[in-house]
Amino acid sequence: MRSIVAASLLLLNASVFAQAQTAPFDMSGERPPGVSVTPRLTPPVPPAATAPVPVTPPVSVLPAPAPQAAPAPAPVPPAISVQPQPPALQPAAAANTALVQRAGSVRRYVVPFSKLGLSGEYDRRSWSVYLTPEQAAAKASFTFAYQNSIVVAPEASALTVYLNNRPIGQQRVGSPDGLSAVTFEVPPGLLQPGANVVTFEAAQRHRTDCSIQSTYELWSNIDPAGTYLSFAGSDAAEPASADAIRAIGVDGAGKTEFDIVVPALEQPGTTKPLLRLAQGLSVLSSMPNQIFAFSTSSLPAGGPGKLSVLVGTAAELRPLFPGLPPGAESAALATFVTNPGSGSPVLLISGPSWQAVSSAIDTIVSPTDRSADVRRDALTTERWSAPNAPLIFSDTNIALSQLGVKTTEFSGRRLRTSFNLAVPADFYANAYGEAKVLLDAAYTDNVLPGSHIDIYVNDNIASTVPITTTTGGILRHLPIRVTMRHVKPGLNTVAIEAILMTKDDAACAPGATAAATPRFALFDTSELHMPDFARVGQRPNLAAMAGTAYPYGRSTEPMPLFIDRVDADTLSAAATLLGQMAIMAGHPIPVETVASPNTIGDRDAIFIGSISQMPTTALSQTNISTASQASWRPVTDAQTGVVDTGTAFEEWNSKVSGGVLRSRMTAFREWLWRNFDISRSSLQFAPGAEEIFTPPNTASLLVAQGSSPAGAGSWTVVAAPSAKDLREGVEVLTSQLNWPQISGHITTYSSKTGKIEAVPVTRFDFVPSTPWSIANYRLIAANWLSTNILSYASLLVVFVLLIGVTTSKMLKKLGRSK
Repeated sequence: MRSIVAASLLLLNASVFAQAQTAPFDMSGERPPGVSVTPRLTPPVPPAATAPVPVTPPVSVLPAPAPQAAPAPAPVPPAISVQPQPPALQPAAAANTALVQRAGSVRRYVVPFSKLGLSGEYDRRSWSVYLTPEQAAAKASFTFAYQNSIVVAPEASALTVYLNNRPIGQQRVGSPDGLSAVTFEVPPGLLQPGANVVTFEAAQRHRTDCSIQSTYELWSNIDPAGTYLSFAGSDAAEPASADAIRAIGVDGAGKTEFDIVVPALEQPGTTKPLLRLAQGLSVLSSMPNQIFAFSTSSLPAGGPGKLSVLVGTAAELRPLFPGLPPGAESAALATFVTNPGSGSPVLLISGPSWQAVSSAIDTIVSPTDRSADVRRDALTTERWSAPNAPLIFSDTNIALSQLGVKTTEFSGRRLRTSFNLAVPADFYANAYGEAKVLLDAAYTDNVLPGSHIDIYVNDNIASTVPITTTTGGILRHLPIRVTMRHVKPGLNTVAIEAILMTKDDAACAPGATAAATPRFALFDTSELHMPDFARVGQRPNLAAMAGTAYPYGRSTEPMPLFIDRVDADTLSAAATLLGQMAIMAGHPIPVETVASPNTIGDRDAIFIGSISQMPTTALSQTNISTASQASWRPVTDAQTGVVDTGTAFEEWNSKVSGGVLRSRMTAFREWLWRNFDISRSSLQFAPGAEEIFTPPNTASLLVAQGSSPAGAGSWTVVAAPSAKDLREGVEVLTSQLNWPQISGHITTYSSKTGKIEAVPVTRFDFVPSTPWSIANYRLIAANWLSTNILSYASLLVVFVLLIGVTTSKMLKKLGRSK
């Protein structure tokens, strides 16, 4: 009987298995259908991907909350449900296309940084994302991937996402073991064509520790490759003229790339219009990490944050693009076509001649032109830090609400919030100037004496105010004097940090870290007061060039540009550098290429190329050793016997007699500088001459600035050992994180160590930038004497002696004689 039953079951399973095998395995539901592509003059609809897209693990979808006021950073209420993904999720598995189409959706990466970290007990980051009308009208969802520190308490910590200042979802912070992804639906009608503000807000608490030090262990990292907006429907992928440039966006690493294909790249006369095009594209997109890549061959494949540009006459482009529109042979043409190979949009700029091509470039770039005489009200920073930083030129009071600071009620131990402001390139008040923060805040009686409020300028402590009362208090426009020593031309970041100590934190009872009772409040009615400051240009001043493209952004005539040779690497480096300068200047900088420094005269100029081809005159004017043309070669991994001169000098300095004494003297000088702002340069009657600089072999790029031969202009040299080093170095130096580090007289970058070092200015010339006035000259003299304190002391002694002698003579003539 058992054998009969077993045989029956075996036959039944075999029949079921055979029936299951009659239908083949099908994944058609996960593979978008292919669509044929033909180039056309009107903006095309990019087709769906023809290759299967790697399948990522599913993400959780949480309903968007109802409209409400922006919540204060507080622990997540129990009503909020969260669904973190398994730690094994890897957002890198996302499809590698700019507008990824999967299952009828379009994807846009939104994080404009290579890394995005939210640290401390409270942090908030905002920036804008440009959307086309089709994308704004489509049904959308927002996905982000994150990982947090293991010490973050999930029951008391939350990440909140805002779109256009409206919360769309909140996520408990609970992914310490790996990346987790969360998706929120975007409410209909919330997105708008143009700029849309994205905000991440983190409220984090420690699991067990209540100390101030423990707050530095709290962090949540947002993965750029796993953070994006998804749009339903294929219409969202359609480019529309200038919107496709403004909405180019970023890739999964926060970068933006323009691939410009020019068959006649090395022909004379093409460099000037190409560099104008690069600057126009930079200003239109205004992305923080832009690079330009020139080539002469076929069109590159599209990708996230990439735009291919095809430039040339109709005869030059037809071998590369057979489907060239007929109108290109008769008139200037600037339009979008579709790459038949990849289906990605291509900006086509063509015409019957290069004069027509230049006219087509002007149709794209001309909307970004601005007269140098028109003063800007703000620096464009919203693509990586919203809102835009206001430019302050004179005595000004500005509310922190206009700078993006929100009223915050805080229950933790360390509250830090920051905002941006900008000053012009001729700012000269770093030695004597003082701004004020008029603080509106409140704290409870739980806050103990010893707590304090600190003000930071560009991550340097500028002022501190202790809290001394034990009964709590409300601060109404409390004036906090802030030294302007660390303010630099261009963009500056000011942070307000409150360090709060209580008896409960000292005891740190179970559950104390998650206490929800506010102990401190910061109000957005607080104001920043910037007084009148001295305004005069300085030469050299690389910080001013990085801040506002000074002096090149103010020129009304084309700027002379020396390029040693027009190849793909050198031209790519020049375009990337000028593109970043155009963003800082707020408009494209007109240029003219020159073949010799003799034709420049005393105009402001830039020299870019390999060090061996750099004119010796340019090197001499910027105090670069001319011997470096033959000696500057980067250290390679194969060179084992190369000794760095600076390192060897320091080692021998400690070996020889007196090395210990020198080290103690050096420590004493550092102590004077740290505590009293006294340095060797300030203990002199007048600034000394600049020393000749020899770039070390560890450096792979240098930027140096000096005066023209007659002293009426500024010459800037951007050089590297080779064209490849030049291109790679400029791409790194112009990134959003590294660009503000350019300062002093010379700045160097090392690709081996990743370090950026600056040689400070020891002697500079004043360049008048405003109409003559006694008040401005008084402020200039005050700052110069504050920098050169020995000269100030000598003048003070001289004036005292003159007053004494004059008084003595007057008394002899007017007093009684015995």
